[in-house]
Amino acid sequence: MDVKKTEKDGVWVVQLSGKIMGGPDERSIQDCLSGIIEDGNLKVVLDLGKVEWMNSVGIGICISNLIKLRNRGGDLKLAELTGQVAKLMDQCRVITIFQTYDSLDEAVSSF
Repeated sequence: MDVKKTEKDGVWVVQLSGKIMGGPDERSIQDCLSGIIEDGNLKVVLDLGKVEWMNSVGIGICISNLIKLRNRGGDLKLAELTGQVAKLMDQCRVITIFQTYDSLDEAVSSF
């Protein structure tokens, strides 16, 4: 699992790759997102295009950070969901609470 963050046009992009599971994976993603939010940044896109697999921990990470951002007047948007991730979010009936985009550029420009 790899986490990279960059800023693009005033929006923080967090690119995740590999498999998102509990333990160290969860901690590294949460640390990254918490740092962005605590610095006052309210526009965040999770780029999931390179995520091979995700379990309920990954969904929990998405939801908890969406709530944190919306409580502060911000938002978390999802870009480039892979088939497995989109299917999991649909099966868990959480896909409708997120704004999702086919490309990273679309997600960034939606702010």
